[in-house]
Amino acid sequence: MSYTVRKIGQPYTLEHRVYIEKDGVPVSPFHDIPLYANEEQTVLNMVVEIPRWTNAKQEISKEEFLNPIKQDTKKGKLRFVRNCFPHKGYLWNYGAFPRTWEDPNSVHPETKAKGDNDPLDVCEIGELVGYPGQVKQVKVLGVMALIDEEETDWKIIVIDVNDPLASKLNDIEDVERHLPGLMRATNEWFRIYKIPDGKPENQFAFSGECKNKKYAEEVIKECSEAWEKLITGKTSPGEISLANSQLEHNRAEQSQVAAVPRGENLPPAPIDGSIDKWFFISGAAV
Repeated sequence: MSYTVRKIGQPYTLEHRVYIEKDGVPVSPFHDIPLYANEEQTVLNMVVEIPRWTNAKQEISKEEFLNPIKQDTKKGKLRFVRNCFPHKGYLWNYGAFPRTWEDPNSVHPETKAKGDNDPLDVCEIGELVGYPGQVKQVKVLGVMALIDEEETDWKIIVIDVNDPLASKLNDIEDVERHLPGLMRATNEWFRIYKIPDGKPENQFAFSGECKNKKYAEEVIKECSEAWEKLITGKTSPGEISLANSQLEHNRAEQSQVAAVPRGENLPPAPIDGSIDKWFFISGAAV
């Protein structure tokens, strides 16, 4: 299944949106793209929101029609993550699994915290840098459980199935063998990345341990089932837009889908040079 992107507005502006298309028709990356890319359910589709080494905090917009990717804002200003030495931006291609939802009405029995009301977060550790709106085929390796403002915020660790290392990475312990230091850096990054903005360290369930593939697959299954209840109306969506262009439930009118603006390929707007500043965090490993 091949997907393309439709870009609206300049990157690094409030107007910028990245829609995902299938055969030229905009689709919802939250609801339309299948979670699994093969019948055996061993390969999954991941939607890239943030390419590795970049700082703009971009995410699937849950509230907007067809859930385009946009840059997050706080108090009307675009959000960027800071560089916490020795890291530059995000360490991986960061994104989400379609057709998953971390239910805020449900408290996980082991993390003792409710879901964060988002699709499942994914960190893809392959060697190629992705792009916003890219749909990658990945395999699951493990999961970390961040506790963010008393909510469970799972981070699924995956690798692109086409990566040269993909055949050698089959579970979380393989990552340290072939990519030494990456999981330690991942834990540190999530722990400290909000400190430059005046926030405390993030906390983890399981003492920061990365759980294995089997555990991660259980988390994915639970979040897939939660999404199923959401899209079929068994759970209240709150402010989430369920509009889609492919499914039986909540399918948008063709005229609405056709009204999505035409694509533009505009150059990025300039950003403040301070975004590239390095912050030196006491207690961070180097």
